[in-house]
Amino acid sequence: MSGNRQRTLGGGGQHVLDYLKRMQAENPAFFYAVHSDSEHSGGNILWADASARLNYTHFGDTVIFDTTYRTHRYRLPFASFTGFNHHGQPVLFGCALILNESESSLVWLFQTWLHAMSGRSPASITTDPERLIQSAVARVLPGTRHRFCKWAIFRETKEKLPQLYQSQPTFETEFKKCVNESETINEFESSWESLLQRYYTMDNEWLQSMYSARQQWVPVYMRDAFFGEVSGTEGSGGLNLFFDGFVNASTTIQMFVKQYEKAIVSWHEKELKADYDTTNTTPVLKTPSPMEKQAANLYTKRIFKKFQEELVETLANPATKIDDSGTVATYRVAKFGEDHKANAVSFNSFEMKASCSCQMFEYSGIICRHVLAVFRAKNVLTLPSQYVLKRWTRNAKAGPVVEEHASDLPVHFRDSLTVRYNNLRQEAIKYVEEGAKSIHIYNVALDALHEAAKKVASIKNQGSGAAQGGTLANGGSQELHSNEENQTAACQSVDGKEKKIHELTTEIENTNQRCEVYRTNLLAVLRDMEEQKLKLSVKVQNARLSLKE
Repeated sequence: MSGNRQRTLGGGGQHVLDYLKRMQAENPAFFYAVHSDSEHSGGNILWADASARLNYTHFGDTVIFDTTYRTHRYRLPFASFTGFNHHGQPVLFGCALILNESESSLVWLFQTWLHAMSGRSPASITTDPERLIQSAVARVLPGTRHRFCKWAIFRETKEKLPQLYQSQPTFETEFKKCVNESETINEFESSWESLLQRYYTMDNEWLQSMYSARQQWVPVYMRDAFFGEVSGTEGSGGLNLFFDGFVNASTTIQMFVKQYEKAIVSWHEKELKADYDTTNTTPVLKTPSPMEKQAANLYTKRIFKKFQEELVETLANPATKIDDSGTVATYRVAKFGEDHKANAVSFNSFEMKASCSCQMFEYSGIICRHVLAVFRAKNVLTLPSQYVLKRWTRNAKAGPVVEEHASDLPVHFRDSLTVRYNNLRQEAIKYVEEGAKSIHIYNVALDALHEAAKKVASIKNQGSGAAQGGTLANGGSQELHSNEENQTAACQSVDGKEKKIHELTTEIENTNQRCEVYRTNLLAVLRDMEEQKLKLSVKVQNARLSLKE
């Protein structure tokens, strides 16, 4: 982005604004804002619908700010805030039209987006490697880990060094290998120096600048922060795929709104399909491990496959204890025949905590084969709760996540039709699942639902169930076009009886889960005892035969 580059939308700008106003009128939780003295003077526009804002409460730990479409190659100065859902699919957190590319306008954009997301900063953010974006992120999100998209750097390196790429065809492959395949910082440093010497580029200013910024884009330096990548997502050739196939170089501003809606519908359908596949297909287990069965019941289908890959690899990655200082032991884990690529795992048996030098869990939220190998050696039969991120589970969008952040959300956001529908649906599904477990819980749940139905009917008859909307304000400089500043009457308190029933059913479920874990562990111990007993009996029998001889 250049210093103060200004772009215009022509008549299409009003078309977009009319669409945003209409969407907000239909749903007060739809947020949009315009940064300018006049809505017609070409200021930046930001918006996020109710689903995007709700998605952020579940999956807003890592964010991608994609400005690919605002390059000269495209006719649309469009940017998006996206992330990954519990299936590892792209999920939308907001969109923007960037007409003014000054630093102050980008600061406004990030501040306003953060405001729409209830002020909760993500743990990490990935952007193009541009100075103005870097400055805006540093000012608005000082506690967020900022990463540059490595594929943008690969692309820009090719543009900066055309003669090298043409005269030395192998440079590109070796350059990417140095960046992508280095497993330690020392390995990267050595490979980088060797690469530059081999191609006589030690004094190249561009490569020197990229090396100076290595801690913000080379993967080996970023593995201590969470980026939600389960299978090299950022390594797919770009930042994100949410609008891939829907917005291209020929998309005009007049076409954009329709393509934007198509992308949202398409990804929503893909998420529903992934939900259905997770719920209605039984994973094929590859080991007798209770941990694998536990993970199959916890994770979504795609995330379980990734976990399963790591678990199966423990068979070829034995753990060897190399140090033991009381409650903390250190293990060396390496694949057979690859001792030079060993990883170190420290394990606290008292706290059931482990950390690995590969830092896969910190980076992706999925436990690595090296820690699992140590768990196997220590006979840890089930995954400790701290190694199961809720954002990767089947229940990522249910229960406590909504309740935990409910007070952070604007009143109208909580009162929007979409959010009310989703929350009620999730609670109803929980009642169905709990109520079907026993005839006693079934009767209790059914009575509670009947009682709730009577109360809803009573309130509906009184005509007091409608939420009151606020007045839409337009036209002011840097105006936030959202109804969230208007407070509605306090929500009806949750009925004590229903809350108690919910607490009891939850407690029953938790107790059942704990009993299942204890039962599994006990069976494993009993099996081990039977095996030892059998081995001893064989030894005794052999000893007796030897004596007779």
